[in-house]
Amino acid sequence: MMEERNKDFIGYEYKEATVNRSLEALFVDSYASMGWQLVETTMPMQGNGKISMRFKRDRKIRNKSELTRLQRQLDGLITEIDRLEFSKNTKAAGTAYVLGLIGTAFMAGSVFAYIAGLLVPSIILAIPGFLGWIIPYWVYRKIRQEKVNELNPLIEQRYDEVYSTCEQASALV
Repeated sequence: MMEERNKDFIGYEYKEATVNRSLEALFVDSYASMGWQLVETTMPMQGNGKISMRFKRDRKIRNKSELTRLQRQLDGLITEIDRLEFSKNTKAAGTAYVLGLIGTAFMAGSVFAYIAGLLVPSIILAIPGFLGWIIPYWVYRKIRQEKVNELNPLIEQRYDEVYSTCEQASALV
């Protein structure tokens, strides 16, 4: 009876990964093709949009070394997708912040000119100040849209590579 129980035993290896919430489904589906099973998903206390996932799989899985190589490749692709998604906003947000800061500087100059009793220079400085507060939104949208148009084909290419890697891994499992 003891021998029968030992035959049913499965030793597992465990892996924990922290990813952006937006990539959770991709991560779970991709890891399943590598033989991993999702054990639990938790949200870290920081609330930074990331989640922590724990996986397990049979230690004696076939083709483990090739699966490990494909998993490293998969992790790299998912990291690159995440980086490309993040970079859609970076340049646009930076430019908008700088323009807003410049607008604020003009507005501060306008206020100081008004306090000093210089009405005409105050009005002249207020105009670019208000523009510096209004224009950043439109600049942000334009730059972000250009970046989205530039990066979406690259992101789609990475997704295709992820699916190809998962198909290879699924054939090995």
